[in-house]
Amino acid sequence: MHSNHCRVSFQRLVPPLVGRVFWDLCLLRFLSIMPCLKQPTHFQSLILLQWPLSYLAMCGRHSAWVRNWCAWTHLKNYFPITILKTKDLSPKHNYLMGVHPHGILTFGAFCNFCTEATGFSKIFPGITPHLATLSWFFKIPLVREYLMAKGVCSVSQPAIDYLLSHGTGNLVGIVVGGVGEALQSVPNTTTLILQKRKGFVRTALQHGAHLVPTFTFGETEVYEQVLFHKDSWMYKFQSCFRSIFGFYFCIFYGRGFCQGSNGLLPYSLPIITVVGEPLPLPKIEKPSPEVVDKYHALYMDALCKLFDQHKTQYGCSATQKLLFV
Repeated sequence: MHSNHCRVSFQRLVPPLVGRVFWDLCLLRFLSIMPCLKQPTHFQSLILLQWPLSYLAMCGRHSAWVRNWCAWTHLKNYFPITILKTKDLSPKHNYLMGVHPHGILTFGAFCNFCTEATGFSKIFPGITPHLATLSWFFKIPLVREYLMAKGVCSVSQPAIDYLLSHGTGNLVGIVVGGVGEALQSVPNTTTLILQKRKGFVRTALQHGAHLVPTFTFGETEVYEQVLFHKDSWMYKFQSCFRSIFGFYFCIFYGRGFCQGSNGLLPYSLPIITVVGEPLPLPKIEKPSPEVVDKYHALYMDALCKLFDQHKTQYGCSATQKLLFV
């Protein structure tokens, strides 16, 4: 009876592989706090040694080999994860893409823009994707090379400025809601932290980059999260943790290796990233607050339109709306 209860179909789920990817993502989260520690430890050295030495030879370049690892295909098939193009992106321009929502581990953006599992290069020929993440990761040897090989870049202003000013065909994705949005990531919610997040619009204006709205349906459905009231000591601990390490400490759970059990594996539910129509912006080196507000409002309208056009097709009700805070 027990063996029957724990039998999992390999064709449908690949828990060991997804578990490996999950723990790699968690490891990167943990490694991001290492530069904050004052004294190096032997434990830190052992963790760093787990990464293959071949990463050293990549020199931080985009690596088609890494982006085409078969592990990413298994990750894609586990949920599954797909990407939907609504308009072509011309290689003659650069693009700043808003990624919504954050979710717990941002599986959709990772699989679609950091790997070739869903065929990004074939869907958007001539476009080089870069997904921005915490700057701390790029201060850790080997981890830096591993991330850059997949097309991940620092979310720092100099890094984004460099990509948007050198050549064309660059697509920089920013998870606008950040860690704050991750803390409120629960199933059946469409609340985005965007109302006051205007820095990415200002950056796009300074470079004349096109803004691209995206929405990933199903991103918040793959994990349950324990939420705490803002007056609780646990919420205060989470806020303190973020102020020290740069990201929130979340308590979340999904499925276990046995059917019907809880664990840290995500639920195998569809994740669909819809890439919207690019919004052309003029190049203004010093845009006024009024100009930034204007294009920020246009971006939010475009994002709402994108969501409304596809929500019923991908699991949301016809009455569900995006809420910006």
